[in-house]
Amino acid sequence: MSHPLGGDAGSTRGAVTLREVTAAHRAELELLAVAPDQEQYVAGVTQSLQDAADNAAACPWYRGVYFGGLPVGFVMISDGIPDGHPEYLGPYYLWRLLIDAQWQGRGFGTATLDLIVDYLRGRPGAETLFTSAVPGPRSPAAFYLRYGFVPTGQVDDGEDVFALALDG
Repeated sequence: MSHPLGGDAGSTRGAVTLREVTAAHRAELELLAVAPDQEQYVAGVTQSLQDAADNAAACPWYRGVYFGGLPVGFVMISDGIPDGHPEYLGPYYLWRLLIDAQWQGRGFGTATLDLIVDYLRGRPGAETLFTSAVPGPRSPAAFYLRYGFVPTGQVDDGEDVFALALDG
């Protein structure tokens, strides 16, 4: 089932959709992987789905990233963590963004973030999207900075924390 998020026709973003992860699509998504030198920075889909199952209080919301009918990535956010859970960053947190190694550098990560930001801007009280990244030469931190996230100066479990204002 396609998620209702979409984009403008004629652009990479318009061709990228987010689809619910179902039993029918799970196996193809679990085959997606980043390059070997990126594995220390981004957990795979199987681990991400396990993390979601193990951390229900983090309000995981996850989707497969598709370009036409082809799976190209996976995204998972915390979608409105309620007060009383200081163990999680949020209430809105980009938990995972994985674009398969063969599809990187083509705008799919940016298109996916655009869809997530559009989705969150429609959520009551969603003011900031947080994310974090392990520092290092293949860290996604530079990508997040180019997108518009700013460092918070906070470190969470060895990862630098970034914030993106959702006000506009």
